[in-house]
Amino acid sequence: MANATFYIVSPESPQATQSGFDNYVLFLSKHFVEQGAKVYLNGHDKEHAERIAELLWQAEPDDYIAHNLVGEGPKYATNIEIGHQKVKPNWNRQIVINLADNNTTFAKQFSEVVDFVPCEENAKQLARERYKIYRQAGFNLQTIEIQHP
Repeated sequence: MANATFYIVSPESPQATQSGFDNYVLFLSKHFVEQGAKVYLNGHDKEHAERIAELLWQAEPDDYIAHNLVGEGPKYATNIEIGHQKVKPNWNRQIVINLADNNTTFAKQFSEVVDFVPCEENAKQLARERYKIYRQAGFNLQTIEIQHP
């Protein structure tokens, strides 16, 4: 059975800012890749996916992870593939980190889903809707409050 984990972003956490959130996504991506997973980063749209790819390019040399946008890169893709709702991820992805606030019907093809509950009220409501969709699809669900110093 597939699992879905929602990370809760509290208003006072560093992840509540865009740069703090971006850094956390890079941290999680690297963490999963170091454990041998093939990760798919799902953006809102093509422009968002390209922005995520650019963030990965700007990482410090010790934090760099090979990545590619859907349709680019080697035949069997890199450890991280970046896309959006209108493209199909490579077949060999185990984990999706969902950065979009849109429909989650794509999630069933992954064994692990990582999603977020942002601070902003409208985004929080959209996260609740995604949570319901995962539950109805039979995912094992858990929530984790992001720990910060």
